[in-house]
Amino acid sequence: MTKQEKNEVIELLKGKFSQYNNFYITDTESLTVDQVGKLRRVCFDKQVEMKVAKNTLIKKALESIDAEKYAGVYDSLHKVTALLFSENPKDPALIISGFRKETNKERPVLKAAFINGDVFVGDNQLKALTQIKTKNELIGEVIGLLQSPIQRVLGALENKDNASKAEAVAPVAEVAAAPEASVEEAPAAEAPVAPEAPAADASTEAPAPEA
Repeated sequence: MTKQEKNEVIELLKGKFSQYNNFYITDTESLTVDQVGKLRRVCFDKQVEMKVAKNTLIKKALESIDAEKYAGVYDSLHKVTALLFSENPKDPALIISGFRKETNKERPVLKAAFINGDVFVGDNQLKALTQIKTKNELIGEVIGLLQSPIQRVLGALENKDNASKAEAVAPVAEVAAAPEASVEEAPAAEAPVAPEAPAADASTEAPAPEA
């Protein structure tokens, strides 16, 4: 590789490191050409950029941007290195984990990951990185926490309103449910009986008028 070609690679890498806040440093040494090609296709489908470059050029690109900022990843630049760039911090971890399961291999190996300024070193960090929260997930959780007290208040008001309506409907329901009195069953009012006139005494005659 000529000096000009090296400079072009360094400039390309500088652009990627400046563009992305998240990148993974992986070891793809034992992968076949076909497996590397398959890994590239999986990355492409997941909108993850994969770049294979020499460790010395990667280090020069990082140092030219901010030597101190990326100091934690320099020790991971050895053997064959493939860089995975992603907007989503956990997508590369999911790709690596899924690729291993599908091929029944332990490659690619995670050497280090740079996530929003934090450095995760070692393959034992892979599982934790597959569970990392994305920005949108964190925002969703915060919104859920903020809405929770409001939802409880609205729920309490709704329950109270339903209880009030139930109390108002209950007397009406009782009246509607009461059996109507049957006209036939109602006792008829008895007519008052007039007292009988005393019978006239036959032995008593009215005095005859005088002539």
